[in-house]
Amino acid sequence: MKLTSEPLPQESSTETVLRTISKIHSIESEAIKWVACPQNYSHAFLVARAEELVNKKIDAGEPLAYFLKGQLYFEEGWYEDALLQFEQSKDTDFQSMYQLGVMYYDGLGTPPDPKKGVEYMKKIVSSDSPKARHLKFAAAYNLGRAYWEGCGTEILEKEAERLWLIAADHGNPKASVKAQSALGMLYSATHPKDLKKAFFWHSEACGNGSLESQGILGLMYLYGHGVRKNLKAALECLNQASDRGDVYAKGHLVEYYYRRKFFTKAAEFAKRITENDNVEQIAKDTDCMPFYIAKGLAMASFYLARCLQLGLGTKPDEAAAKIYYSKACNLDPAVAADLELTANHGRI
Repeated sequence: MKLTSEPLPQESSTETVLRTISKIHSIESEAIKWVACPQNYSHAFLVARAEELVNKKIDAGEPLAYFLKGQLYFEEGWYEDALLQFEQSKDTDFQSMYQLGVMYYDGLGTPPDPKKGVEYMKKIVSSDSPKARHLKFAAAYNLGRAYWEGCGTEILEKEAERLWLIAADHGNPKASVKAQSALGMLYSATHPKDLKKAFFWHSEACGNGSLESQGILGLMYLYGHGVRKNLKAALECLNQASDRGDVYAKGHLVEYYYRRKFFTKAAEFAKRITENDNVEQIAKDTDCMPFYIAKGLAMASFYLARCLQLGLGTKPDEAAAKIYYSKACNLDPAVAADLELTANHGRI
């Protein structure tokens, strides 16, 4: 289960760098007024104009300018160019240092160098500078991720837990919501499991907007893991998470419909889910982990194949069934094998 990095925290908002640049220049220049109505211009024009303006700030020696230019490139996915800009200001700007840590750890615009990524995150976590304060929760989460995955450092689950507890900050919505969700997963995976703690942290993360934790909460209510079974709460969480794009929740809803013999609903829903099997793009769009997205797609594919094979809720189609069985195996062999074993024993 590979986690994802925490995006760069903003001190006061989540606006893009285009808006940030517009605010910096709006007081000084009439030329920036075009940003107020970006819908009137192409995106390429907006980026080019922002680049022109931030270059003027670089020439004027503005300390934030290299970061802004790097962030502009980062948001456009021009990672090699972004890396060069962040390198220019990493010694004077903690935001540039943070982005470099993410890029080296994840291999964005550069070959992966997780040790360097860990080094930068440690500097931010240990810094006493007020300019690093708004980055500390996110950096602690990323550092905990490194210890959890054993990437750039040794595997130390206790250290990952310690750092994630710091990053989660008792459920503070302004802290790292990813850390809150990660703690829920940690307490579900460690031996012995502590499902009550897992439920607590997924509840905190869900309340703070985590899509992934909302779907997992639905499953905990459905199966009584860490909390008493509550079908109403389970379906509420799963449906809301599904509506927000959580493919793992969608896969489990397909299973729920199938097991309760709502075969038409199961087949139709599974068909819609499996139309998009681009795991990486779904992860980018929803900020959910590819690990769980693949599992959700595999479940939907398997149950659709089952419906097609047996003519449940749809016309029987052996050829199509084979295609979807194969898709389930390719997406997540373990999920497909478990469901096949369950089907062979007559439990579905």
